[in-house]
Amino acid sequence: MRRRRRSLSAVLPLMTLPPLALAAGCAGVAGLHDDGRARDVKAPLALWADRTPAPRVRDEDPGEQRAVPGLARVPSGTMKDTDPMAVVRADFAADGDRPPAPDAVRSPVFHDLTDDGSPDLISAVDLDARASLLRVYSVRKQVVTRVLAMRAVLAGVELAAGHLAVREPTKDPRYVSVTDYVWDGGRMGLWDLTLDDYRTPRNPLPTTAWSTPPPSTSPPSTSPPSTPPPSAPPSGTPASGTPARAAPLLEAATRPESPESP
Repeated sequence: MRRRRRSLSAVLPLMTLPPLALAAGCAGVAGLHDDGRARDVKAPLALWADRTPAPRVRDEDPGEQRAVPGLARVPSGTMKDTDPMAVVRADFAADGDRPPAPDAVRSPVFHDLTDDGSPDLISAVDLDARASLLRVYSVRKQVVTRVLAMRAVLAGVELAAGHLAVREPTKDPRYVSVTDYVWDGGRMGLWDLTLDDYRTPRNPLPTTAWSTPPPSTSPPSTSPPSTPPPSAPPSGTPASGTPARAAPLLEAATRPESPESP
């Protein structure tokens, strides 16, 4: 009897082991397999390492400042006292180019980018159905001066806190490259280069989970209410379960921003 009790006492701890531990032990042995030899990790191979591009020439600097010849001086110091079309035509003539057609010049935008308290002129000329010339003009010591000039595919141009952000499409239709320029005290300099989600006028901001109210998960009540139901909320008050700021956010997302008029 003593020997039988000892054998049972030795079996009982094995029977009480968690099933997960036993299963894990079996799966660990059966799940191992050989994927072959691991690939060797090597440093990137530089192609044509002995060839480097020439430095950027002066005309390729978007922030290079140049006075626009053939225009009268502006004692007021604001580009609002100039003729935007005359400025664009004089600038093109100084480059030796043919003046653009009036329908190719977008409506002028006046905004203080040089942080001197006076509005500057932001102009865009469409060269064809895709490429455009974006230029910014400012009055420097009473002289109309071009402070930014770049050729780009304008998927969007934005102004925020003194920054001029130029959005251009990439090979991936989901993203655009954003080139951010800002006045650094003496010139329009490159601030940042980033990637951002592609936006359209109909979808200026990514959609959120609050665009539709979440479905109710509580089961319907079968018992009659003990108290009368509350009255409908007044106009402008959101119903229960709907975020109070959902509508204003959607309105702000779909309302186009109007540029500062001349």
